[in-house]
Amino acid sequence: MFEKIYNFLNGEGAERVCTDITEDACEQVPENFFLSILSSVFSKLGDTLSNPKTVLTWLMTYVHAPVYLISLIVPIRESGSMIPQIALAKHLNKRPVKKWFWVVGAVLQFLAIAAVGLIGMSFKGVLAGWLIILAIVLYSLARSISSLTSKDVMGKTIPKTRRGRLNGYTVAVSGILVLLAGLFIMYKSKRTDSVTFYSGIVFFASATWLIAALIYSRIKEFPSDPVAGSDKKNGVISRLRLLKTDTKFRNFVIARSLLLCSGLTAPYYVLLAQKYVGNTSYLLGLFIISNGIADIISAPIWGKQADKSSKNVMTTSVLIAASLGILTFFIISYFDMVRTMGWIYPVAFFILGIAHGGVRLGRKTYVVDMGTGSDRTDYVSVSNSLIGIILLFTGGLSALISLFSIQGVILFLSLFGLLGAYRSYHLPNVEKED
Repeated sequence: MFEKIYNFLNGEGAERVCTDITEDACEQVPENFFLSILSSVFSKLGDTLSNPKTVLTWLMTYVHAPVYLISLIVPIRESGSMIPQIALAKHLNKRPVKKWFWVVGAVLQFLAIAAVGLIGMSFKGVLAGWLIILAIVLYSLARSISSLTSKDVMGKTIPKTRRGRLNGYTVAVSGILVLLAGLFIMYKSKRTDSVTFYSGIVFFASATWLIAALIYSRIKEFPSDPVAGSDKKNGVISRLRLLKTDTKFRNFVIARSLLLCSGLTAPYYVLLAQKYVGNTSYLLGLFIISNGIADIISAPIWGKQADKSSKNVMTTSVLIAASLGILTFFIISYFDMVRTMGWIYPVAFFILGIAHGGVRLGRKTYVVDMGTGSDRTDYVSVSNSLIGIILLFTGGLSALISLFSIQGVILFLSLFGLLGAYRSYHLPNVEKED
């Protein structure tokens, strides 16, 4: 059954594409393909229903956490999941089977997000804000384990020119579930609109990681040869030298660091909506639905295009995000009547969701296709760790600017996005079959 559906979705006949993986792994591709999709669907559903850009921003607003703490949750979550990866890579490369790291990371994410729900029901004000920040730090550290592992396992179990499609189908299916969740939130908003309601959403989100862990444990990953060499050779400094010796990788890291506008601007669209329209859970439901529809529509298209040219996907998508941000700045700053219209914020979030989905799919496919074996793990760990540091700096600066102008943050980040489009366009293509 898996094989027939796999062949249909990927347009394959008797000869299966098995570029860049072993013969043993080739035989298990259809089953691993769908197990990867299912586990990722549940983890992405959990990500969405505990997303700092929407749900956690709403929850922190309800517990009266200060704006500067709300501004920090996105960069802290993202940077905390990236910075440790360069150190984790050393230990990961020594393990012939890596999927169990992902499983452990998923279970730890369940515990951390469940803690956020408990904090929301038990505390208020600045204390609640700092406790949620602490839980997000723990969550992001667990997320770093799963993030680093997933790229390596995908590289071992899914062939090149099929990885972008896998990511695309994953986001599309999870988008359907997110859409249903958003509709449910809108329906419930007519009856209840309280901290308990938002905490309940977070509790449900935490449970999805347990389901994802169970599914992921069934993936058939064949042992690979552990990376040989001294601890010095496999250390942090040695990996950082990649930035000096590998020009293609260095240019990718520079380009990726300029793509952050699509993710970092999202909570500021939500804050603008709360400021000019209101703070009801009905509006939160619209944001979640907008994001879900964006994923359903765009993800399969981005995925297929990423298998052809992931750098072009990055270029196009970040250009959309940057243009949207600049337009939003001028609307909010100079058109008073328009900024109070409730519909413009979910529409803007929908467009941003399309753009951010392209950025994520493009850069994930690019880094997986660019490397092989332990090189892939090093590429992912070094780039993620450096991006994490940049995120902390950018997030802190954005939080400072937000004290004066929320739309000013969107403009600031969007201008960097334009430069990111230029740098991405000049990257070499890596989607060439060997």
